[in-house]
Amino acid sequence: MTTPARGASLAPAVPSEETDIAAYLERHPDFFERNLAILAKLRLPHLRGGTTISLVERQVEVLRERQAASEERLQDFIRVARANDALADKIQQFARRLLRATSMQATLTAIEVALREDFDAVNSRLVLPGFDARGIDGVPDRFLRAVRQDEPALKSFETLFGGGKPRCGQVRDIQRDFLFGDEAATVGSVALVPLGDKGSLGLLAVGSSDVNRFHPGMSTEFLARMGELIADSIERYR
Repeated sequence: MTTPARGASLAPAVPSEETDIAAYLERHPDFFERNLAILAKLRLPHLRGGTTISLVERQVEVLRERQAASEERLQDFIRVARANDALADKIQQFARRLLRATSMQATLTAIEVALREDFDAVNSRLVLPGFDARGIDGVPDRFLRAVRQDEPALKSFETLFGGGKPRCGQVRDIQRDFLFGDEAATVGSVALVPLGDKGSLGLLAVGSSDVNRFHPGMSTEFLARMGELIADSIERYR
């Protein structure tokens, strides 16, 4: 048996040895149960730096970190669920407002009031191509946009109409100027909701000064429901 030369030191385990050790421990998960003295001597760096701790303390610390992360995710789920419940209640209230409307004027008023009071959508526009707004009183001009069926600016929304689904995020300058006019410069993000089959009735636009309020990654399920309710209500009196 060859002995190390005088003055020689034991070198740290090379990667292949570490692999062998790891493989051995995987094959014998009860190794430390049979060698408690070795387990007690193991020391690991603290997760937050500084001192060293035992393997058991490290395991407890890891479990605490995982529990904290799980609790944080659970709280996020609870917040989202509560927000969705509150939004569902508002959608129901919106539907009830529309059901109580008995004329086109009452319907348009109900839509405007609900958006402004219930959804805090103070900067919203309802664009109705080919709609005759004569005789419609009490609905703010800034909200109701009755335009010609061949309004040139509508061509910029052809992709939206073709998809038939709400879209959120940034809009082109021509779209923002058409929808919001003098207030276009204050609009940072927009939710666009086509009304009717592929936008056959027009569209609802809700603007926000917050550039992150409406973004492409957000769910549009509730916007789609609102669009259906608005379209059905308008269809009754067209």
